[in-house]
Formats: sequence, structure tokens, C-alpha cells
Amino acid sequence: MRLLKSGCSIFTAAAVSDKKIITNYRQNKYITTLFTMGNITVKEVTENYVAKDVEASVRAFWDENNTYRETRKLRANGKDWLFVDGPPYTTGYIHLGTAWNKILKDAILRYQSMNGKHIVERAGYDMHGLPIEVKVEEKLGFKNKADIEKHGVANFIEECRDFALTHKDLMSDQFRNIGTWMDFDDPYQTVDKGYIEAAWHTLKLCADKGYLERGSRVVNWCPRCGTAIADAEVEYSDETDPSIFVKFPIIGRENEYLVIWTTTPWTLPANVAVAVGAEFIYAKCRAEKDGKEELLWIAKDLAEQILKYGKYQKYDILETKTGKELAGTTYASPLADLVPIQKETEHRVVTADYVALENTGMVHIAPGHGWDDYLVGLKEHLPIICPVDGNGNFTEQAGIFAGKYVKDLETNQDVITKLGDYMLAVRKITHRYGHCWRCKTPIIYRATSQWFLKVKEVKDQMLEEISRDVTWYPDWAGSARFHDWIAEARDWCISRQRYWGIPIPIWVCPKCNKCHVVGSFEELERLPGQKMKDPHRPYVDEITIPCDCGGLMERIPDIFDVWYDSGVASWATLRYPEKKEDFERYWPADMILEGQDQTRGWFYSQLALSTMAFGKAPYKSVVMHGFALDGNGKKMSKSLGNVVAPEDVIEK
Repeated sequence: MRLLKSGCSIFTAAAVSDKKIITNYRQNKYITTLFTMGNITVKEVTENYVAKDVEASVRAFWDENNTYRETRKLRANGKDWLFVDGPPYTTGYIHLGTAWNKILKDAILRYQSMNGKHIVERAGYDMHGLPIEVKVEEKLGFKNKADIEKHGVANFIEECRDFALTHKDLMSDQFRNIGTWMDFDDPYQTVDKGYIEAAWHTLKLCADKGYLERGSRVVNWCPRCGTAIADAEVEYSDETDPSIFVKFPIIGRENEYLVIWTTTPWTLPANVAVAVGAEFIYAKCRAEKDGKEELLWIAKDLAEQILKYGKYQKYDILETKTGKELAGTTYASPLADLVPIQKETEHRVVTADYVALENTGMVHIAPGHGWDDYLVGLKEHLPIICPVDGNGNFTEQAGIFAGKYVKDLETNQDVITKLGDYMLAVRKITHRYGHCWRCKTPIIYRATSQWFLKVKEVKDQMLEEISRDVTWYPDWAGSARFHDWIAEARDWCISRQRYWGIPIPIWVCPKCNKCHVVGSFEELERLPGQKMKDPHRPYVDEITIPCDCGGLMERIPDIFDVWYDSGVASWATLRYPEKKEDFERYWPADMILEGQDQTRGWFYSQLALSTMAFGKAPYKSVVMHGFALDGNGKKMSKSLGNVVAPEDVIEK
């Protein structure tokens, strides 16, 4: 609808055919002149102007005459134009940011329609994943995954399904109420069988091309939710942690130590190495405190400040070496007598490119608890030690610390205390630390066995696609922001250890370890000769597939990362693979539109899956908009509780 202002009058014109609907608002009166449209004849009406009444009458007219559908029909012979709606989570009522997003989409869709395009679109909803699970857990008073298991997975799944469907209907009504013209009668829903089959089919395509693999890697892990989470699901905020300097005794040398620095004392039971900069100069300092001498290796340019932290009265430098010369030096863990796995592990100095000349210039390496550490571990063939379970508690491998929650302040303090004389100094640091986007629990980095899509193998093609075949509004959204995110992309961990989501269609034989990726419901029912009641957990888990070895293949218990769910939206909304002809006619999407956070979310998940499965970008143009902010300049978010309801604004 266009708004035309002339003097004290405001005219609105909705182009529905060659004839127009004209509404003239003047001096608290409105005169509506409606011409004959099809078999509908509307008379001129003059009434007092009351905003709510006008809006109600327009809405009633649209509903009575099915104006949205009739308008789409009028353009049926126009040029096809596919728009894919970025699916909001069905976690509750919409807020101003959600409304802003849909209003922008509505404006663009109306503009394209008024230019004669045959608009192809469906509203969409993201209805799986932690956003829904956490809401249901709150409703049921659950604290962790153990509560879900006790309640029963099937019962929990049905609670999640009911919550998602109920809120989907509420949100559709709200979107209609702000005047959005989209297909809310037949939206795509990630819980539908057809949508789930599209997700399965996509994984099969990726697997057939060699992009799927199983491996043990370090991932972002939420200990409360008990699952891996994506990089895009980590929210960073300031947190104060211990900043400690620890002496690692060099093997075979009396009273001689490497001095390392860390902000995560709880990872020291998993230490396997110390990393140094190959070209940095390190000094062996003879340092004296309270009449006792120690030989301490520290980066030469940093030694004076570090020794001040340790309250040494004086020091002198006996010799220097480069990091390359120090590499290979072996040392003992200061926790060896308390943590058995540390006594069994050989520790040595290695070089790493990412070591900075700050703190001591020596970095404690725990490949089971950090991505950079993990990469160093692979390069140097170091053991991967991870004595922490899925709930964030130390396992028996951690010896004296077993059973303690690693992110408790008391646990860090306990490690510091147990280090005893090996502690050189304890300080504090306030730094950016990652938290789970849904429950706000501080994350940990943890080595686990997961399923990955090898995004790094198509990274160059992804970059080529977005620069060559995609138009960006604004241009820098693609050429700078999105480009930089893709350039740093790691392989995608698509598995989640949760319940409410699309089950990953991988069946593994416990007898011979053979795995099979199922690409359709028909295939799943044909292979074992069983009917599938529901493609969700726990129902689909009951189906086993005969293996060539004589065993029975069982489905892995994981579900897809919810970003994988939404990543298949541009072909799932066209009901592919069921309707291949629509996919071939309309795809890829002519346009998508979302907020700036989706450069690391929906823009990315779509592009990664589309490039691996189909070899091209899933969209031709992308509009990136900003956020609706609260009074403190923070993004409005239902999870933060700082939202303003659109209906409240409209009411005023």
C-alpha cells in the first residue's frame, strides 16, 4: 500500500487491478471510493475518522474479499519471484524486532507484486531445538537432562510439539494483525514430515559427495543443556576469572621451571604441553625470594613484570634461547600426584603460531579443552585428554577433583590451592567469555565424538558464490561482514545431544560399525520392513535396519543442530524433494531478508548446505537490516525480556 500526502489530505492507493481503491482522509472524515473489482461492487462510504475503525474496516474488507489471495492470483501470469521467509522460533509472542522484520518483508513483497511479479512465498517457523526445549523445561520446572529422562522422552517430545504448534498459531495471528500479506494458512514448519524428509534428503546428498564425517573434536559445550552448540549460538559477555602464573618443573633439572599463564585453572588436569613462539627469546632467570633461588624460564621482554607479580626481590638472566631451541624440553605436571592421568602423560614444549608475546609468552596446552590447543595437538601428535563429562563435572580421570563442577569458583580455587608452591602469582582478569545463547550458562570447550559436515572443503566455492552470484543490500554485508565469517569457517558440527529436533538419519551397526545414511521415509520403511509412526524421537529410534554382517543397525541418538533445520528452508518451502518440478522452476530464491546477526546464522547455514548439496548459492539477493533496540541500546530479545509488544504500540 502506498501512502501519498497532499496538503492536509492523505491518500492511500492499493493497486489490485487496472482500477484502484482510493481512500481520502480529510479533517477527521474519510471518504472511501471503491470501484468494481471482478464481481464485487463497493459503494462510497462517508464516516467519522477513527483510526481503529478505519483499520478494522480495511481488515474486514481484506478478509471478506480474500484480497491477499485475489491479488496473488492477478499476478499468476507474471514473472516468477521466490521469497523465502527466515523462520522465527515459535517461543512466544512477537516483539518490535520481529514485527520490524515482517513489515520490511511485507513492503518488499507488495512492491514486487505491484510491479507485476508472480510472488511465491510461504511464512515459515522454526519449531525445534533448544529455544523450544528450554521453554518447556521452564514450564515443567526441569533443571537438566536427567529430569527429561525421568519424565520420559516421549512425554517431553509431545510437550514440545504442543508448545511449538500453539505458539505458531498465536504468532500467525499477530503477524496478520499488523497487516502482513503472507501465506500464514500454509506456512512451512520444521516439524512437518515433508520438511524433515527434505533435511534427510539433503544430508544424503552431502554424504554421497563425501562431505559427512564422524570424528572427535573440540566443540562449544553447554554443560546445563548437555549438548554441543554452534559458534553462532555462543553469546559473549564480560566475566571475571582467575589469572594465574604457574611453575612447571623441568624434568632432570633441579629447581628449574617453565612459567605458564592461564585463566582456566580447571583445565590444568588436562594439560599435555606448553606452547612457545618459535622466534621469541626466552630467558632463564635466576630469581630470589625470601632467601631462596629458583630458575624460571619466561619470555625475556616479559620477565621483569612477571617476577614483580611473584614478589621476587631480585633476578638476573643466566642464558637465553629461542622458542625453537626450547621445543622438546620435557616437564612434569605440578598436579601429577593428585591427578593420575597427569602422572601417566608425557609433557613437552612445542611451538605454535598463535602464541603472543604477552603474559609469560608460554601457553598451557590442553587439546581436550580448546580449539587452538586441539589443532596444536593434532599437529604435534599430542594426547587428547578430556576428564570432564557432559554435565561439566570432572570424571574419575581428574583424580582428587572428580565430581566437581568445573565452572564453579570453588573448583578453580581448589585447583589453585592444590598447586601449592607451584603457584607463582594469582591475579584476576575481566574478559569476554562465551555463554549458551538460550540458558546463559558459561560454556566449556570439550572434546567429544560428533558428526561434521566438511565445510572447509567448499569454503572457496562459498566465497566465490556470494561475490559472483549474490547481490547484497548493503553491499558491505556480503563483501565484508559475511565474507570474513566464511573465510574463518570451520567444519560444521551438525549433531546435538538433545531431544526435540530433526533426528539425524544415520544408522550404525554396533557389531561391525558400518553406518548408513537414510535419505527418505520410503527408504527407512523399506529396508527394515517397518512402518514409521513419527519421524521424531523416540519413535524413529525404535526402527532398526538389518546389517550385512548379521547385526542390526541402530539410529544414532543425536538430533540435527537447529541451524541445519532452517538451512534447508529455501528448498523445503517448495516441498522438495516431493515436488521436484517446483524446485526446478523457482529455485534459487530471488531474495531473502533478515537481521545482521544472520551473517553467522541463517545466511550461512543455507549457503553451506546448498553449496555442498547442489553446488550453488540458494539465494540471488540478500537484504540485511539492523536491530530494534531497547532504551539501553541493546537488541530486543524475548530471551532477555527487554521486548516491547507491537500491539501495545498500536494500541497507543
